[in-house]
Amino acid sequence: MDRLEEKLGYRFRDRDLLRTALTHSSYANEKHTDQTQSYERLEFLGDSILGLVTAEFLYAHEPALPEGQMTRLRAELVCEASLHKTALALSLGEYMRLGRGEEHTGGRTRPSILADMVEAVIAAIYLDSGMDEARRFILERVLKDAEISEYHRSADYKTRLQELVQRKSDQHIAYVLADESGPDHDKRFTFEVRINGVAAGTGSGRTKKEAEQMAARRALESFTE
Repeated sequence: MDRLEEKLGYRFRDRDLLRTALTHSSYANEKHTDQTQSYERLEFLGDSILGLVTAEFLYAHEPALPEGQMTRLRAELVCEASLHKTALALSLGEYMRLGRGEEHTGGRTRPSILADMVEAVIAAIYLDSGMDEARRFILERVLKDAEISEYHRSADYKTRLQELVQRKSDQHIAYVLADESGPDHDKRFTFEVRINGVAAGTGSGRTKKEAEQMAARRALESFTE
């Protein structure tokens, strides 16, 4: 617990909150005791706290960004891939309490579980010390490396490309995975966007969504050249 708290940058007054945040339902079900609860309720609370703090972050840092784009960007900043990255940086998998079956099927490294656990930890900090500490943790551990770049500020490229292509009838857009490389914790994807079967742009990113967006951006750029 001492080592994990050092990584979190926070000391718990009630360590039972942290233990619960690290407890998967498979472990709680095996124990069959009222005292052993899983992180699921904490995750529910943490998700809302994370959404609020991220909304505050965007509102303060992007005064010119319209509501629709802020909504899309918030979803990207707190998506599973982003939270999984945070969990890996904190080595949360090492401290997770799992049932035997989940342990044997790779639950300790499963991105969805690790992402949920980050939200549970956020809620645990909130319940232990309040909103200020939870906000500090989110800004330092989840949003610290967030880049509100030109890519993020721009309109959704896939939507813009769809609108442009649909001006003509019988037009079809498809996104095809062209390449996938890197280890599980640092994947890189390359997608090709095809219009009526013809390659129109290629893009890469850390997530499939980002790669598709960049492919659409390249296609839009080719139309304006």
